[in-house]
Amino acid sequence: MNKTININLANTFFHIDEDAYAKLQRYLEAIKRSFTDSEGRDEIVSDIEARIAELFTERQQHDRQVISSKEVDEVIAIMGQPEDYLVDEEIFDDAPKGKQRTRTSYKEQKKLYRDTDHKYISGVSSGLGHYLGIDAIWIRLLWIILTFASGFTFIFVYILFWVLVPEAKTTAEKLSMTGEEVNISNIEKKIKEGFDTVTDKVKNADYEKMGSKVKSSTETFFEAIGNVFMFIFKIFAKLIGILLLIISASTLIGLFIGLFTAGTIDMFGMGQPWMEFVQASVEAPIWLISVMTFFAVGIPFFFLFYLGLKILVSNVKSIGNIAKFTLLGLWIISIIGLTIFGLKTASVHTVTGSDTTTETLFTEPTDTLIIEMASSENLDNRYYKNSDFDIIRDGENRKIYSEDVHFQVKSTKDSVPSIKVVKESHGMNYDDANTNADLIEYSYAMVGNTLRLNNFLTTDYENKFRDQEVNIIIYLPEGRTIFFDKSTKRGISRMYNNDQGFHSGYSIAEHYWKMKDDTLECLDCENDDENKDQEEKEKDSSSNKIQIDAKGIDINVKDNNGDSFKMKVDESGVEIKSN
Repeated sequence: MNKTININLANTFFHIDEDAYAKLQRYLEAIKRSFTDSEGRDEIVSDIEARIAELFTERQQHDRQVISSKEVDEVIAIMGQPEDYLVDEEIFDDAPKGKQRTRTSYKEQKKLYRDTDHKYISGVSSGLGHYLGIDAIWIRLLWIILTFASGFTFIFVYILFWVLVPEAKTTAEKLSMTGEEVNISNIEKKIKEGFDTVTDKVKNADYEKMGSKVKSSTETFFEAIGNVFMFIFKIFAKLIGILLLIISASTLIGLFIGLFTAGTIDMFGMGQPWMEFVQASVEAPIWLISVMTFFAVGIPFFFLFYLGLKILVSNVKSIGNIAKFTLLGLWIISIIGLTIFGLKTASVHTVTGSDTTTETLFTEPTDTLIIEMASSENLDNRYYKNSDFDIIRDGENRKIYSEDVHFQVKSTKDSVPSIKVVKESHGMNYDDANTNADLIEYSYAMVGNTLRLNNFLTTDYENKFRDQEVNIIIYLPEGRTIFFDKSTKRGISRMYNNDQGFHSGYSIAEHYWKMKDDTLECLDCENDDENKDQEEKEKDSSSNKIQIDAKGIDINVKDNNGDSFKMKVDESGVEIKSN
């Protein structure tokens, strides 16, 4: 049976048996003797006792557990003997190295504390930086980003950390915060470093300046406020630097990929079909436009990238004046080149020219003129079969294809119908525009009394896209009849000169029309309306109905055999129908 003793170690009560107490007392006395001539002896011993109390607490399974010699030996093995401290004195003095005793290896686990020695507000960011192994500036930057991203609700999270995370006050806590081993040597070293720092500050202190600061406490307060705002400004600057890096780097990568997928591929003759469509409209090679666009857009973003890098890293070296002026020259040349190409491309659409041909259509006077439109299904080697604008390729020969073809009908005093084909195109001047119009290829054919119009036009690829179009006017004599086939629905221009008020080809097509007084009169639209009205009347009327109202009496009865009886009595009299 062993005698137990209650002790107070660093304000913590422990139950310890007599033998363990004697061993612990001898250990602490030896430590005190080893620090007899050291600065901060009391603080060192106090921190060592606090660390020993912490290690005892970790080994206690319940409050009434008695500390035995086993626990004391384990703690001594972790903390080390006073002789181990004498070995570490060489850090501070030039004394020769003594014989070092081995000490049990103990890996210290980092603990989360608030580092108030390097704080801006409460030391939360510094403490998290030590715990996560990250520079505190990035933790502070993350706090600001999360605060704005969450609508300032993250401020409450910061306050929560401030309240719940303890401050690292003792030397042992500061060592635990950084993950250093908490033993006699490190505790003594940490305290000595603190004393050395204080001593240097005291020696180098400007007491007159300190006195003036004491006298001007108001100025000091506003100076502190200015430092806070300066810190916030620096954080925002870092954030702007990161945004500049992300945006500029993304743009440069996108431009670089675009240069190689468009410019260089076109340069080596490996262009894709879409490049041919673009090349048909612009007045410069795609590869040259791609390179100039890369420099015109990429150089400013490169300088933004460099600016963001300078904001984040203060010691970034300058790229040099030669490089700066070279990039500036390339940028100016690219801007001028793109402007010239843009103006040249726009100039070819300033003037509209035309080429007109007229031909008489010989048909029998009594025949109805039938209008059809032939599609381009017989044209092979088109890139996109269902496109109104396309490129036809036949080996090395290429043609521009367009379905911008429309026609309308007007009256004429002549006795026979005729057709006028107007081919139009843009150009830099009238001669150029007329030449482009003359180079449009368009054909039609008269077969019996049927006029077959192509619904497309073509021109050589070298002629470029110049808004080429074909407008056709069919002159129909007075009294002649014309029929529009359903294939003409898209090709009929808005013809307002009809008695039905139709405007679109979808309404005009598939009807017979007669020219009278410069107006097309529909020959079969009225019958369609009567049939439609009759169908609606029959649809609205039910099979067995007896209706009596202010208008009169309406009786409608129909059986399954198709026999019906209708009687209507109103102001006009009595009407009876039966089948």
